[in-house]
Amino acid sequence: MGIKTKDARGLLLVLFLGQLVAFSVAAGSFANSLFANLGVDAPLAQPFFAYLLLALVYVPIFLSRRRKLQIHWYWYLALAFVDVQGNYLVVKAYQYSSITSITLLDCWTVVWVIILTWYALGTTYSFCQFLGAGTCVAGLALVLLSDAKSPDEQDPSKIPLLGDTLVIAGTVCFAISNVGQEYCVKKNDRVEFVAMLGLFGLLVSTIQIFIFERKSIEAAAWSPTMISLFAGYAVVLFVFYTLTPVVLKMSGSTLFSLSLLTSDMWAVAIRVLFYQEQINWLYYLAFAIVAIGLIIYSLNEISSGDGTATSTEATAQYQLLPSEDNSTGSGYNLDSQERKQQEETQIC
Repeated sequence: MGIKTKDARGLLLVLFLGQLVAFSVAAGSFANSLFANLGVDAPLAQPFFAYLLLALVYVPIFLSRRRKLQIHWYWYLALAFVDVQGNYLVVKAYQYSSITSITLLDCWTVVWVIILTWYALGTTYSFCQFLGAGTCVAGLALVLLSDAKSPDEQDPSKIPLLGDTLVIAGTVCFAISNVGQEYCVKKNDRVEFVAMLGLFGLLVSTIQIFIFERKSIEAAAWSPTMISLFAGYAVVLFVFYTLTPVVLKMSGSTLFSLSLLTSDMWAVAIRVLFYQEQINWLYYLAFAIVAIGLIIYSLNEISSGDGTATSTEATAQYQLLPSEDNSTGSGYNLDSQERKQQEETQIC
């Protein structure tokens, strides 16, 4: 009973942290939409300050430990590069699509994570889990249909399908980053990963900004509002990158990606409350279908997790058998020697 209570508390903690991460995603989406409305087109510069903040906070902590890297630096560089490209693609999408479409299409990360964890980490999924994921994809298809059927209601400068395509491409990068993070934080140190992500993310961002966005930044009108928006966006991403490894270590990249889907509710609320926009009824239907898919997947995630734990315990018990056999064998040899000595005594 105590174990179940402990598991329930752990699950509640994971869900709570997942909601904090989801809220940070929604806040970041809101900031991105404000950037787009202000005419700021700097998808590399916007996450730059978040990587800078991560490096300033976590690199000194890592250096103070006086420990060597547990993973080769070039793996961290690769993950940082992929993460920067994912941020670039998703932030760029706000120039062409709405906040609701982008946050809903972020659900594609779940699909790619399932494929990558199955292929790279050897994670197994049941038929019902695939059914739940497929239901989520069906809901996402309605988002694409809605964006394709209502171009007249959009801003003429918007190209929804292009924005949707950029988001889907970005989710591939995020899925690779999430699976890589899960592997790193479960095998090694969380602080090391966040520090290296900030350091190499800062390096990659600086190089790409110098090549692609230097003129855009020089031409930008740096008002107090703009500076505050960049600072707020950096803080939001800092919270996201700080909590993400914690959730990944406690649960996994699939459940983590599922937790992020609740940010869609915040996105719809932002669109209605702040922008006074009318939401296409297909969005509500899509969200309902995605929610059903998540319920199906989550229920089977729990049952499969129990099964995994049971099989792990069985394997651990099985691994103890050789030592038990050795001890039994030693006892058998000792009994044989004693009987042999008794027989020799009787003969004498």
